[in-house]
Amino acid sequence: MKSWRKWEAIVGSKHCSAFIGEATLLFVTLIALGSADFAFAQADPATEPSVLAVAKALPAVVNINTERVVRRRVRDPFEDFAAQYFGNYRSRPREIRQTLQSLGSGFVVDPAGYIITNQHVVERAADLKIEVTMSDGKTLNARYITGDEKKDLAFIKIDSKEPLPFIDLNNPSPNLLGQTVIVLGNALGYSSSISRGVLSGMKRDIKIDEIEYKNLLQTDAAINPGNSGGPLIDLSARLVGVSSAKMAFTPQGVPTQGVGFAIPAETVRDIVVQFMKVAQNQPGSKTPKAEDPATISNTERLFGMQLQDLTPELTDALGYVPGKGVLVSAVEPGSPAESIGIERGLVIYRVGKYDVRSVAQVEKLLTRASPGTAVDFTVGIVRSGGSQRVETVTLKAR
Repeated sequence: MKSWRKWEAIVGSKHCSAFIGEATLLFVTLIALGSADFAFAQADPATEPSVLAVAKALPAVVNINTERVVRRRVRDPFEDFAAQYFGNYRSRPREIRQTLQSLGSGFVVDPAGYIITNQHVVERAADLKIEVTMSDGKTLNARYITGDEKKDLAFIKIDSKEPLPFIDLNNPSPNLLGQTVIVLGNALGYSSSISRGVLSGMKRDIKIDEIEYKNLLQTDAAINPGNSGGPLIDLSARLVGVSSAKMAFTPQGVPTQGVGFAIPAETVRDIVVQFMKVAQNQPGSKTPKAEDPATISNTERLFGMQLQDLTPELTDALGYVPGKGVLVSAVEPGSPAESIGIERGLVIYRVGKYDVRSVAQVEKLLTRASPGTAVDFTVGIVRSGGSQRVETVTLKAR
């Protein structure tokens, strides 16, 4: 009895109340810490939505390395000094060649190997060497199909024996303001780079380096040089858009931060439908429609040559005389054209007795040609500086 009364006295004291309170707090804390440890144990990074989205989309993302040759004419600065003592004679300017490289990104949109990217990544593609590096490190050569400068989108193609992983354009993201977005691509030359942000604006019209961009998406995810042409995806790995531009300064010259732009997925989907129609009608295409002989050009079918129009930009880059001829963009091994010495980069100026300035003209002139027909081609190079190397050769249609 005495012990019980002593315990009642202790329980009733303020010291005991404090002890009980501290014990209760300790007990609750231990429970909370145990719950936190349990929560941390369940938060496996491999199950994070962003990690799963990247793992799903990244195999379809490619790095694009382009290379083009630019010819320039230069004079020896010593001539200006020598002219003071030896008269005003000047030698002809010396021509030098420069190889310009650019880096960009893209992604496969069809298992057959069709890739979408920015037009400015692969501009002047007829004079380009285009290499595509897959996410597994494998490097393949690509060929330019077509592009749209106003939309800043282009279509290139790689050949693969196996179906390739791709991003489905028929299931785009709903594009909701504030949603999480992820940029994939070749940022600053670092392959398979990732940045994350939110969709922070829609229907933006901007102007960068005299180029106008319409109806773009805005994001604060980092878009760096090399990201151009790569995909912007959501947490379900659906396409939000194509990384296109980063605004470093406002039109007033104010530095910006966290302002990047992308072409909406719906625009990409619609333009790819048009690009695919062009691809199906191009020589050498492996799509079912291209297997129809009617879709193969006459020059390729009869002589083994693929031709391309000489645009003003391409003519200027190559140093050719403007407004004349069509470019030989490819020659089939073992073909009549290859056997006579015609090479990629030469220009066809005449077919028979007719001057030609477009592929359409050449095709029209060859509509009546058939196997065994002999056709005269005037082939060579005429440069804007006056030099020329041209000859007429006769090809027999196979």
